[in-house]
Amino acid sequence: MQKTLKSYFFWTHQRGSFHYDVMVTLILLFIFLTPLPIFHHIIDYGDKAATNVSFREPIQVVGDGDYGLLLIVPASDVQVDLAANVRTVRKALHRAIQPVTGDAVSVVRWETTPGPDGQPAQWKVWVHR
Repeated sequence: MQKTLKSYFFWTHQRGSFHYDVMVTLILLFIFLTPLPIFHHIIDYGDKAATNVSFREPIQVVGDGDYGLLLIVPASDVQVDLAANVRTVRKALHRAIQPVTGDAVSVVRWETTPGPDGQPAQWKVWVHR
């Protein structure tokens, strides 16, 4: 019995043999009969639908000349304190642009453009895929 299990583990059977057919059948059963939520629990594909998307103003997307993008985001869409640390600001910016770019980008750098009252009017966000 131990020899048979070892041969299954190391896949030592010839094609067309009974044991080879059993192994292939078990693999196919696993692929087709395993519920999809189990795969999504193990692997995060990042294919979540955007929730609560309500833009007050549109986000402008421009190529930055390299492999990234420049996004101009209205300050009203970014919920973050200007005195927050870098990680918090990066998360808030990523959350604000996620409905437009998805999860496949990372925020590289950013800067704010002040409005007439001195408060930030918009954020310029550079992202890379």
